[in-house]
Parts: sequence; structure tokens; C-alpha cells
Amino acid sequence: MSEQVTLTLSEVLAGLTGWTEWSGTIANTPISQVIIDSRQASSGAMFVALPGKQVDGHDYVADAFQRGAIVALVHHPVQGDWGTIDATAVDSMPKNLDELRLPVCVRVLNTLSALQRLAAYWRKKFSVRVVGITGSVGKTMTKELTWAVLSRRFSTLKNPGNLNNEIGLPLTLLQLRPTHERVVLEMGMYNVGEIAQLCAIACPQVGVVTNVGPTHLERLGSIERIAEAKSELVQALPPGGTAVLNHDDPLVRAMSGKVTKGVRVFHYGLTSEADLWASDVLSEGWEGIRFVLHYGREAVHVKVPLLGRHSVHNALCATAVGLIEGMHWEEILLGLQDSSVQLRLVSVPGINDSIILDDTYNASPVSTIAALNLLDDLTSSGRKIAVLGDMAELGEFAEEGHRKVGCRVVTTASLLVTVGSLARLIAEEARACGMPAETIIQVATNQEAIAHLRQLVQPGDIILVKGSRSMAMEEIVEAIQKAEGGR
Repeated sequence: MSEQVTLTLSEVLAGLTGWTEWSGTIANTPISQVIIDSRQASSGAMFVALPGKQVDGHDYVADAFQRGAIVALVHHPVQGDWGTIDATAVDSMPKNLDELRLPVCVRVLNTLSALQRLAAYWRKKFSVRVVGITGSVGKTMTKELTWAVLSRRFSTLKNPGNLNNEIGLPLTLLQLRPTHERVVLEMGMYNVGEIAQLCAIACPQVGVVTNVGPTHLERLGSIERIAEAKSELVQALPPGGTAVLNHDDPLVRAMSGKVTKGVRVFHYGLTSEADLWASDVLSEGWEGIRFVLHYGREAVHVKVPLLGRHSVHNALCATAVGLIEGMHWEEILLGLQDSSVQLRLVSVPGINDSIILDDTYNASPVSTIAALNLLDDLTSSGRKIAVLGDMAELGEFAEEGHRKVGCRVVTTASLLVTVGSLARLIAEEARACGMPAETIIQVATNQEAIAHLRQLVQPGDIILVKGSRSMAMEEIVEAIQKAEGGR
């Protein structure tokens, strides 16, 4: 590993050009952070000007410099009184950087490609072990819980939020410092080849695949293509690496045949055929879940503050990684107790002394049925209301997926409110499966749903709100939350 403790201007130029013999005091100027939003700029930052559908980052270079940035990556000229280094023509670049003055623009052929190339260069300077996590559902929760476990022993970096794509992952890796011992990276994708690209940048030694579902089916065309895209993670693992696979998902289990020679396969699940498995899974509602972990001849009783029986798979993933990294049970169990990882599905006080289950980040049939199962597990003095919106990007599975959810609603909720044109299929199937028509409300917009809920919510009711990102159903949660100091 390099003795360099932080990213510097000379390291940036070395990563972009391959030339390493930079001189001058400016060459050793530290880069405090790498950003793509000029509003986040502070002293010593490097701003990457990315072109977007709505705005072009090149228009905000001056703003970034005004806020303290000292370097900007650009791929076309920008107006302003500052120097430029043309990284596309190494031979003509000044090797003594003191010939320049800060701030400075570094010109590249493509700013996104340059960001990725720089991140790959920086990652290779460290002997840190990287854990990659992908799957159709549960990536972020699994990443957070795995980080919580590993952090009990190791200094561990993770990608914040769901910054799991071709931009967020490189930005995360550029935060690497010599103090880091492990990195946990969520890896998302929209098409075949994208996870392979992320792996080429991150070089993971451990690859976790949580499941394969119809998310992004509209883009990829078939479940098999989604499985193919997810399997790129296990195929990228080097000899000595470990593929952590969900034994309960046949498409994930089959990925064991795609690892390269010398890669270990570690299965987890709810059956004794797996290397690590859980039995006696019990949801205690708001109190979390209980289960027994089995590993070899060991059986460990566990209680974790995670909502819903489906969360046992997240706990199994995190435990598997901890075991692979040589951690003791005491450390792993302490990590599983970290209540801050319950990110997506949270409870908030609602109007008329109700409780809202806010699961509005996104939705698929699998995650919606899991949320309905949790609703079923919770005890309440009132009714259980499911407010469900369209589930997007399901392609040919759209009707079947929505109808599966509708059938499950019947046994988990006493009132159903559907929002959107696809969600009407949930309502139709709920009626077909025996839910009384008078307990089902179909609306087209969030505002209509809000108007109905304000009229019908009673004390003690639990209201699950869930839909695809495109439905913006957080508007509903915000509108029916309990006002500060009110009812």
C-alpha cells in the first residue's frame, strides 16, 4: 500500500494519465473530498463535472471553486480565470505543477470514465478486503447490517445510502484511507454488464447475492437475464475469494456453478442444507425477530431489532460475512443488535393516534408481500390498513406480481387503498380472493388517497404505505403524520 495518507493532486493525475513523476509543492496538495454536486464543495475538494439529463455539471465549476474546491474534472472548456491541465495529452503537460496555480481544471475525454478510472487506481493502492453485495431486494439493508457486524472488529467503509451505481461506487472508493480494513459495497444494476464493470473497479474478494426477482424486468426482459446480470459478481471473484449465496433462491443457488476455480461457495438460508441456516424464526412485531442460527455443530439463539420475518435473510448474510472474515460470535451478535440499520421500513406516529409503517422507498412483489407479512405480525388495538401503489419495471410479470400482492392483502389487512393504474390489479385480486368490496378503495393519485385516509383513520390503526419510487408515496406519509403537538 502507498504511504500516501490521502488523495493528492499528483495522485489524481497519476490515476488519470499513468505518469507518476510529478514535482512541485502543488503536486502534494491534498484533495479533501471528491464530489459531483457543487453545493457540497468545501476547502480542498475536487469537483467532477458530470453531464446529466437536466443539468450539466460543467455549468457549476465556478460555483464549486467559489465554495473552496481546488480541482475540477471537465471534458469540455468552461469559462473562468483559472488554469487547465490537459490530461488527454500527457507529453504536453507541465511535470512541475508549481507552474500552475489553484484552482485548476483537469481536462479528460469523459468525466464519468475518468472518475471510474481514478477510483480503480486508488482502490488498487490498498490491500483492504472488499465485500460486494447485490440482489433484487434487500441490498441496502444487507449492506448496512454487514457493515454493522464488520465494524465491531474492523475499520469499515461503506457506500452511503444507496449510492450503488457507476457514480456512487467510485465516489465511495475514493474515500479509502490506510486506516480502512474492510469495505462493504452495495452494487446495483439496470442491465447486463454493469455489475461486471463495478467489480472491475472495486475488486471484491467476497460477493453476496441476496435474491433474484422481477425488479428491472422491463429493462432486461426475463428473470434469467436478471440472474445473469447478478451472477457477474460471483464470476468476478478471484481465487481465494468467497461467494455468499442464498440457498433458498434456486436462481441464486445455481450461481455456485459460475464461480472460478479456487473460489469458495458459502450458502445461507432456512434449510439445513445450507452452510449457515436459521430455524425457529419468530416475529415479535415491534420488538424484532427471534431465530436460532446453525453453523456446523453450533446453535446460537438470536434476537435482533429488525422488523419482519423476512429480515432473517439480512441477518444471515451479515453473519455469513462475519464468519468468513474470522469474527467471533460475540462480535457478530453485537453487530446484529445495531438498531440504526432499520433504514427503509420505519414506524412514525400518524393522525388520530394511528401508526404509519413508512415503506415508501420502493416496491416489488417480494418486498410488498414481506411488508404485508410484517403488518400481519403486528398487534394493534385498531385496524390494519394497506395503502399500496403501482410497482414499476415488472415487464410481463406486472399483472401476476400485482395480483399476488392482492391475494396476500386479504389475510393481512382489513382495509385496502390502492393508488395508480397498475395497483387496481391489487384491488381486483383482493376482491376475487374474498375481501369485501366496501373495504377496498381505488384512487388514481396520492392526493385522493390522502383525502380518504384523513376521513377514515381511527385511533390504534396501523397504516402500511408502500409503492414504487415513481409513485412518490412519501407524500401520503407526510400528509397523514401526526402534527407536532397535535393529533
